Amino acid sequence: MGIYEQFGVTPIINASGAVTRLGGAPMPEEVLNAFKEAARVSVPLEQLQAAASKVIAEATATEAGLVSAGAASALTLGTAAILTGYNLGFMERLPHCDGFPNEFVVAREQRSGYDHAVRAAGARLVEVGFNEIVANAGVRRTEAWEYEAAFGANTAGVLYVYSPTSRPPLEEVVDVAHRHHLSVLVDAAGELPPRSNLKSIAATGADLVTFSGGKSIRGPQSTGILCGRRDLIGPAIAQLLDMDDHFGLWNPPTSLIDKTKLRGIPRHGIGRGFKVSKEEIIALLVALQLFTSGAYDAEVSKAHARLRRIVEKLNGSPAQCSIRDKGDGESLPLLEILVDEEAVGRKAMEICQSLRNGVPPIYVSHGGLSEGKLLINPLHLDDSNTETLAARIRQELEHG
Repeated sequence: MGIYEQFGVTPIINASGAVTRLGGAPMPEEVLNAFKEAARVSVPLEQLQAAASKVIAEATATEAGLVSAGAASALTLGTAAILTGYNLGFMERLPHCDGFPNEFVVAREQRSGYDHAVRAAGARLVEVGFNEIVANAGVRRTEAWEYEAAFGANTAGVLYVYSPTSRPPLEEVVDVAHRHHLSVLVDAAGELPPRSNLKSIAATGADLVTFSGGKSIRGPQSTGILCGRRDLIGPAIAQLLDMDDHFGLWNPPTSLIDKTKLRGIPRHGIGRGFKVSKEEIIALLVALQLFTSGAYDAEVSKAHARLRRIVEKLNGSPAQCSIRDKGDGESLPLLEILVDEEAVGRKAMEICQSLRNGVPPIYVSHGGLSEGKLLINPLHLDDSNTETLAARIRQELEHG
C-alpha cells in the first residue's frame, strides 16, 4: 500500500501534464534529495532567499529574484512591491490603497481569473483595448497608445500577460510605461520552455517577471519565481518574510534588501500568507539549475516514443491520432485523439469522464473536448502506465 492509499486517496494516471489541480510536474530525484537534505537543518530565510536571488538573477539575467509560493503569489508580491516601494506606511495598509496610486493598466484581452492575484494586493485593474479579430469586428487588437491614454495620477503600473501571440509586443508596452516612469509586471507563469524565455522576457526592460516553479522547471508545485529590479525585489521580500525581530538585530543581506531605505522594520506584510519553506527554496534552485542546463531535453525523444506507442495501440479504432511537436528540442510533444463521436456513440466529454471513473483513474487533458478531442500530455507517463492508458482508451472507444 502506497502513502496515498494509507490516507484513502487513489493515485491516478496523469495524462494532463503539470497542471496544478493534479499536483504539478514530477520532481527529479536530485530535487527530491535536495528537499530532504534541506529539511534536516535550519538557516535564516533572508540569507537563503539572498542566495536564491543570486541563482535566479544569473538564470534570468536580471538584478535580483526571489522564490515565491507559486507564480500567483509572485504576482501578488510583485504588485505589492510596485504599490509600496519601501514605504512602511503603504506596506501596512495593503490591500487598502487610499491615498496612493493603485491602478494597473491591462489589455482587456489579457484578463483572466489569474489576475485575482494582482487584485488581491489592492490593485484596481483598468482595462484598455479590444481583440476585434476574436470579436469578428475588425482586424485590430490592443495597441500601445491605448495604455498611454489610460495613464493618470492614480496609475501605479502595468500588468502584461505574456505569450508568443500577446499583443501589442511587450517591448512597446515597456517603452510607453517607462516614458511615464511606470513599472511593468509580467505574468509569464507558463511560458517555459523555451529556456531562452527566462532571459528574453526580462530583456525587454520589463521591471518584474513571474514564472511557475512547479511546471517545466519541475520544482515543488507550490513554488514560483519573481525576478527583475533589485529595488522592487527588496520591498517584495520585505512583505513576504517573517518580520518578528528587533530592528537593531535584523541584518538582511544588502544584495536583497536595502535596509537604509527603511526607518524601521515592517510588520508582517501582505505576503506573509505566501511563506516558502527552506526545503522548497532549495528544491526550486536545484530544479532551476537542471532546467537551465538542458537536463530535461533527453526526455523529449522518450515522450515521442510513448506517444507513438499509444498511436499504434489505437490503430483501427474509431479515432484519428496526430502528434503535435513544437520542434524546439525542449517542449514535450502532445497527442491529439480526434474521436469519431458518431461511430463511438458517445461524446469525447463522456469518454473523458469514463476514464476518470475507471480503475485506475485516468485524467487526460480536457482542453479539446469541445472539438471532440482527447489530449495526451506525456510528462507523467512511463512505459508501464503508457500501456495501461492506451488499452483503456481503446476500450472506451470500442466498447464504451
